[in-house]
Amino acid sequence: MKNSHPFTRREFLKPSIAAFATISHVPSRVLGRAGQTPPSETLTKAVIGVGGMGRGHLKDINPTSKLLAVCDVDSKHLEAAVKAGGPDVKGYRDFREVLARKDIDIVHIPTPPHWHALISIAAAKAGKDIWCEKPMSRTIAEGEAVKAAIAKYKRIFRLNTWFRFEGGFYGMGVPVRPIKKVVQNGLLGWPLKVTLGGPTGFDWKQGQWCGRTDLTPQPVPPELDYDMWLGPAPKKPYHPHRVHATFRGYWDYDGGGLGDMGQHYLDPVQYILGKDNESPTTIEVDTAPQDLDAVLPWRRISLKYADGCEIILDGENKEKGAAFIAGPNGKLFKDFECDIPNLQAKLKDLPDPEPQLTDFIKAVKTRQKFALNEINGHRSCTLVNLAKIAVQTGSSLQFDNKKQRFVGNDKANALIKQPMRAPWKI
Repeated sequence: MKNSHPFTRREFLKPSIAAFATISHVPSRVLGRAGQTPPSETLTKAVIGVGGMGRGHLKDINPTSKLLAVCDVDSKHLEAAVKAGGPDVKGYRDFREVLARKDIDIVHIPTPPHWHALISIAAAKAGKDIWCEKPMSRTIAEGEAVKAAIAKYKRIFRLNTWFRFEGGFYGMGVPVRPIKKVVQNGLLGWPLKVTLGGPTGFDWKQGQWCGRTDLTPQPVPPELDYDMWLGPAPKKPYHPHRVHATFRGYWDYDGGGLGDMGQHYLDPVQYILGKDNESPTTIEVDTAPQDLDAVLPWRRISLKYADGCEIILDGENKEKGAAFIAGPNGKLFKDFECDIPNLQAKLKDLPDPEPQLTDFIKAVKTRQKFALNEINGHRSCTLVNLAKIAVQTGSSLQFDNKKQRFVGNDKANALIKQPMRAPWKI
């Protein structure tokens, strides 16, 4: 197939606003009924957003898929990615041109979070499977829309956080699996209190990802299509601290340290507690007043479920001696230390957690859900967004689990579904 719209510097500087509705075909190479294996044994991929995290997606993340296309609104990032990708890789400045290619199976989305939902939905409509960076979405409503699109177009979706199924969990010295085994077999009792703070490293990006309140307008560098970078976000004067490596410090694009590390920490906790089908009902926050634009430090957030289970986010690292998980029958501390005698011996005779499908390529070829998908991923991203909204409003909140809306708080509900700048919409 002849590749359309290959990147050139002149083309990069031209705006393009083709409608999502024009991207409706489905790649025949991978489309099939559930359970069918695609004819091609080598899947192909594109990476949309190749600065920062995106560079890792070029070769190190999903390395078994063949890279065919890269996309970025910064010509310097794009040129470097094309060069690193090799002779078969074409560069694009508009993600819709990437999605129009019928020879691409998987789309990676390591853009800033205010683009995650829009591109995921467009990719699903275009018949692509999706590997998306965390957090899954910038708002709760955007996550609901992604979940609906994946179901409608029957795509495979995964988030790029992996601690629920592999790797040592922060500060615990073990993967999540043995922690899950302790909890699911009731050794600690119920309800449980989880504390994420200094001992597990949760507070380490609190200050790093704050925004600035003293930004003054700066000229947009010639290599950056700033209007496209903003996309659905409100139009605001350019300043280099808004984009690229420091965008997380602004509510329009992310949520500070909560957006950066929140889902890495909270998704495994959700899995450990068995809460993939449930959200907290009470959110309490201790924070200084927040800026309307910049994310500022907060002190403490509590997310409590209807059954009494609670997750504490200790932003100030005040609870230095707190257990990672505490229950009425025991406590589990950093480095998997436990006050239950002979814990390891007891675990040997107890059932293991259910197996998970953790091979994304196998999930794509067999059309089975990946371990961390759009459903449980949306639920753990909702934890992030509940915490963000509590910080933004500076108020304690009640959350309706069935309606996925706040009770009696219009200000908080307005942050669930936020307007997008035209022409972008879900």
